[in-house]
Amino acid sequence: MPRRLQPRSAGTKGPPGTTAAASEAASRPHPSPSGDAPASAKPLLRWDEVPDDFVECFILSGYRRLPCTAQECLASVLKPTNETLNFWTHFIPLLLFLSKFCRLFFLSGRDVPFHHPWLLPLWCYASGVLLTFAMSCTAHVFSCLSLRLRAAFFYLDYASISYYGFGSTVAYYYYLLPGLSLLDARVMTPYVQQRLGWHVDCTGLIAAYRALVLPVAFLLAVACTVACCKSRTDWCSYPFALRTFVFVMPLSMACPIMLESWLFDLRGENPTLFVHFYRRYFWLVVAAFFNVSKIPERIQPGLFDIIGHSHQLFHIFTFLSIYDQVYYVEEGLRQFLKAPPDAPTFSGTVGYMLLLVVCLGLVIKKFLNNTEFCGKK
Repeated sequence: MPRRLQPRSAGTKGPPGTTAAASEAASRPHPSPSGDAPASAKPLLRWDEVPDDFVECFILSGYRRLPCTAQECLASVLKPTNETLNFWTHFIPLLLFLSKFCRLFFLSGRDVPFHHPWLLPLWCYASGVLLTFAMSCTAHVFSCLSLRLRAAFFYLDYASISYYGFGSTVAYYYYLLPGLSLLDARVMTPYVQQRLGWHVDCTGLIAAYRALVLPVAFLLAVACTVACCKSRTDWCSYPFALRTFVFVMPLSMACPIMLESWLFDLRGENPTLFVHFYRRYFWLVVAAFFNVSKIPERIQPGLFDIIGHSHQLFHIFTFLSIYDQVYYVEEGLRQFLKAPPDAPTFSGTVGYMLLLVVCLGLVIKKFLNNTEFCGKK
């Protein structure tokens, strides 16, 4: 997903160690693209030839001109720019997941039709996964249309990640959490009495948790989007770290699965969930490391401008994490269909997702109406 550069010094952005060059570049106007030149004839630019908001940490070259036309943006995905592999590292996974979900809904051989209420949580989850990758691709391709559209694509990208996080929680809530001993009062009440000596009826606590999971995840999704949008303003000195942190917050909704593995024999009872759950979080830790550290381009600025910079690696490892997640969500669906409890309701699944779309849309509209930000370089 697109990123914004951290400030180098007072009001100046760009790769570290190039402040003098930045001062010199600031004294001359940015080159403007020729309206008559075809896209293929327009050379790529260096970091000191583009507006500050387009400059990425430690990326010195490979920048496209601003503004580009939509046709030029699309043509750039086949050229060696510093955004090309950012696009392909999420476009290829988008196609893979689209194929995967089409098979799950339409070609799985189950007796359950694609429109059955039992599959509503899967629709929520699938829409989140596909929207995240699609919005990331769109933002990377069309971010050089204009400054305002660039900001809009950033905001939509953040919102799509929040939407995906909430969709994941919906799938967990219906397909994974009901099978946990941790959320079964018949298991937990004697467990607490035996291990801790407390005579506590866990029925009320578990019921309260089940009632709060989706509302809390909903609020976290909105709050994360607000925080990420605000991270594009000058008050935030470490936007990459902030965005990485706030998008970890919704992952707390998966804490019951982690606790299940600590308190009970999850590896023996559900090895598929155990292996893929922890491998997913390993990929997420690796992805967060690259997103925050800006390695390897931090070590050798300019060498990884086109191929191998941290954001491409971040994309690859987030794809691997979601691939593992899809695997154990599918397994949870199989277990759910063997002995389904009450069918998920429309309001408790799709209704929540639609309400979230409205709330996230209002957040984005508020930030886009901030004309001071949209005009800021």
